[in-house]
Amino acid sequence: MKTTAVFLTALALNHAAWAADTPEAAADRMLDPTRNASAFKDPKAFSEWVGNMMNPATSLALAQRGIDPNTYVRMMAAGLSPATMQNYMQFSDPAVLMKWMAAGMDPNFYASLMAQGLNPANYLGWMTAPLSPQALGLMAAPLNPGLYANWMAAPISPQAVNAMMAPMNPNLYMNWMGAGMNPATYGTWGQMLTAPAQTVGATPAASAPANPLDPAALMKMLPIPGAQPGAQ
Repeated sequence: MKTTAVFLTALALNHAAWAADTPEAAADRMLDPTRNASAFKDPKAFSEWVGNMMNPATSLALAQRGIDPNTYVRMMAAGLSPATMQNYMQFSDPAVLMKWMAAGMDPNFYASLMAQGLNPANYLGWMTAPLSPQALGLMAAPLNPGLYANWMAAPISPQAVNAMMAPMNPNLYMNWMGAGMNPATYGTWGQMLTAPAQTVGATPAASAPANPLDPAALMKMLPIPGAQPGAQ
């Protein structure tokens, strides 16, 4: 199917991140709250994400991380990062909705998903997955005493202690406030809050929008002359 091949080629050119990921790298990204939503912000990236999930090695990598207590410590630490808010707030970007509306009317999008589901190599991989070294290692993991020792030691590990102490750091809340006031957090919506740049010597635009999140702009609105920027 020529159109499907063209569409899949476009995926590789425009959104090579998920397609180029190894199963281990894809599993790490899926469990990272600062990055995992990228698969659902763009239909092309979603198609690549589906291709990764069709690979049994990715599911085995996820299962391996599921029995590792360090996985949850990393997820807790990443959940406290303002990058997590930026990751999910970008779903409010109307450009994301428009991309999905366009994909919903594009038969090539459905063809690319069906091509992955009908790929015989995927079924062969799932049939042989139970006998793979990764699957056998998972089945033998409960017999390893070190697994239970790791879980018992996880709550007092330095990484877990640092994550639990993070809410006591004032910089955490300042970083979240800064991310909330950053127009880039909201994608296209944020561009509406940013005044267009003016070149040297150019005539200022009469209707240039002011950024209500700019502290300097807010200070100029104050009636107290001494509080205005540049006041003597």
